[in-house]
Amino acid sequence: MAIRRVLITGSSGLIGSEAVTYFDRRGWEVHGIDNNMRRDFFGPDGDTLWNLKRLQRTTRRFTHHTLDIRDRQGMLKIVADLKPHLVIHCAAQPSHDLAKQRPFDDFDINAVGTINLLEATRRAIPESPFIFMSTNKVYGDAPNEKRLVELETRWDYADPADVHGIDETCRIDACLHSLFGASKVAADIMVQEYGRYFNMPTVCLRGGCLTGPNHSGAELHGFLAYLAKAVREERVYTIYGYKGKQVRDNIHSYDVCTFFEAFYHKPRIAAVYNLGGGRSNSVSVIEAIARFEELIGKKLKTVYVEQNRIGDHICYISDLRRIHTDYPEWRQEYTLDRIFPELSQHPSEEDV
Repeated sequence: MAIRRVLITGSSGLIGSEAVTYFDRRGWEVHGIDNNMRRDFFGPDGDTLWNLKRLQRTTRRFTHHTLDIRDRQGMLKIVADLKPHLVIHCAAQPSHDLAKQRPFDDFDINAVGTINLLEATRRAIPESPFIFMSTNKVYGDAPNEKRLVELETRWDYADPADVHGIDETCRIDACLHSLFGASKVAADIMVQEYGRYFNMPTVCLRGGCLTGPNHSGAELHGFLAYLAKAVREERVYTIYGYKGKQVRDNIHSYDVCTFFEAFYHKPRIAAVYNLGGGRSNSVSVIEAIARFEELIGKKLKTVYVEQNRIGDHICYISDLRRIHTDYPEWRQEYTLDRIFPELSQHPSEEDV
């Protein structure tokens, strides 16, 4: 049997690096694209060089390519040369706070970089599945229109009909996104359009909070990983609005990768799925702080700012019914009871 080949962008980031390890262990030839822009975005906390070195040390069939997805000719060439059987696009400017300071970088990376890779795929390997890591921020602040109830430690949906959370029919227009959300909308729609217009197997995965031990968590991106780091290192942690009761559902990077493989084996045209932890993996900021404090044995120093982040969700839980209907064999293995201890025990990147 011929060795299968996968091309992964953002291969030193959380999901990209997990995908490198995942497919390498399954005998694939893995090619990764990453230029460590996270350090440029977030400073030393965002540096992914440690993660690249870890991958080079622990994998057998991984080749790293220091490329920028904004390099159109570079993307056309690498896809044409490699002709991968699967493309996983994780590279992004990932912070909606940072986007307003660097709008050109944000749009060029998230929107233009995506079409560079899509067109390269269409020209060389239109039959290969194209997986795009989108975001729940494509919905803007429309999820905040849901009627909510304030509980002791979290906000939650007031209507029992909303118990499963936000589904894929939530509108993406006539709402506030942040510039990051808008650039990801552009990419999301383009991935769908290439699927429908050119009959290509594409999927947009609208992620909730993605987490795992190989996340270079920074204050502006990487909720649980950065929170664990803040507790461990006794940093001051800023809570932005909503009384710290804002809710996110969290999915482990390994569970994201098992869906990548499921989609590869059963691809669809222009598919769109919410990909998060669901209600069982949902947690508020103050609930997460309490769990890390108990596990790590340190008290977190916090500062509360009454102003929430622009366009931020008050309560966001991913409705997973569509993805479970289309891929009933896919199930998450990581609960919060596995995720929190793993992040609590993870050493700093300098020790890896």
